Amino acid sequence: MTHTIARHREQPHTATHRAVVAEVVVDETSERGGVSPQALCKQVDAQEPGGLRHPAQKNFTLGRVSYSLVAVWSLLATSLNAAEPTDVSADLVAVAKQHQVHGLAVAVIEGDRLTKLGATGIRANGHEERVTVDDLWHLGSCTKAMTATVCARLVEKGLLRWEMTVGESLAKDLERIHKDLHAVTLEQLLSHRAGLPANPPTTVMRKMLASGEGRAARELLVTDGILEKPLEYLPDTKYLYSNFGFMLAGMMAERASDKEWETLMREELFEPLGMKSAGFGPPGSADVVDQPRGHGLFGNSLSPGPQADNPRGLGPAGTVHCSMADWSKFVALHLQAARGESRLLKQESFQKLHARRGNDKDEYALGWIVADRPWADGQVLMHNGSNTHWFAVTWLAPKKNMAFMAASNVGPAAGGAATDAAVVVMLQQAGLISKPKAAASEKAIQ
Repeated sequence: MTHTIARHREQPHTATHRAVVAEVVVDETSERGGVSPQALCKQVDAQEPGGLRHPAQKNFTLGRVSYSLVAVWSLLATSLNAAEPTDVSADLVAVAKQHQVHGLAVAVIEGDRLTKLGATGIRANGHEERVTVDDLWHLGSCTKAMTATVCARLVEKGLLRWEMTVGESLAKDLERIHKDLHAVTLEQLLSHRAGLPANPPTTVMRKMLASGEGRAARELLVTDGILEKPLEYLPDTKYLYSNFGFMLAGMMAERASDKEWETLMREELFEPLGMKSAGFGPPGSADVVDQPRGHGLFGNSLSPGPQADNPRGLGPAGTVHCSMADWSKFVALHLQAARGESRLLKQESFQKLHARRGNDKDEYALGWIVADRPWADGQVLMHNGSNTHWFAVTWLAPKKNMAFMAASNVGPAAGGAATDAAVVVMLQQAGLISKPKAAASEKAIQ
């Protein structure tokens, strides 16, 4: 007997072709778009491909974030109980071994407490340094929920509106924007219903990589004429998973606030929640193995540097890193809000972020996938993410007042299968699913 928690995968940027020019690897399939999350609900085993294939990569590690206002923000920061969580590292050893991942971490929230935290394995293949529960993990597209939350903060401040259009936000560049894009709204961008392709063209990705910039790189969408191209579909006619859309939403936030997306993330999210470890790009130093490192297709570890992550321009779509404990602060914010206990934002803003868009087959909200699962007694919020070198996933079960997070320094498929299996172990320990009779429990996420 197997038990399922219904695996959702992001729209895969699966590589069927790779053009390596100027240290950029872009998947042609990703430029044509992805599939519905519904189509990704299938049984997962150690051989299943999937996950998010981002265009690769230039390092832009900014290190850990330091704050001068931590004391001021501490009253507003996470309500997670300060009690020490149970160390479940030993429970991950067999999972990491079975799925042949180098490092694996997990965290569990129950109510307002971080109750379980664990990590096992090594930081980098060929090195002996062990991962720890305080290590930093690349979250990939789990960043999207954070970008949407920051946009909600700006909406409440009157700098943005959900119905604000691209034409309105980028009015000074209107002649460089295709007419079909003029009426696309912020809400449509954040729900993947704008009609934009999955990623910008390879040419602009190369330029973003070469620039090493964040905001300036995103402005290339205008200056390089990328926004002059017609949409894949008319807005609100089809769900199409799009990193491009989140990049453009980040650009709208930057235009409205006159601040870089990275600065907005720090000021509007990381500082208020006390996420001191949060930063951008692959964590750690290039000269010492002081943090986990992502791994390439052949198991080679990637030191922070070229080919280690996406260009900074893709930041709003998926470049945040942080510790599991700090990630849990953000997840707890949304778990509690889904139960009517809002902080940082008004309750109606959270309701906006968590509301499904489109028809029953389109379960994407704003930065979250929304679905219903028997083990959760109803609705769950979830997302996963990968830059092809890491994998991260989170599941929130509001009616159970619990949330689960897992991360690996190996990308899909092994990293996806391992994080699935780690979540299953935590679900079994919580009594939400029963333990299977056979050892094939890794097929337990559907």
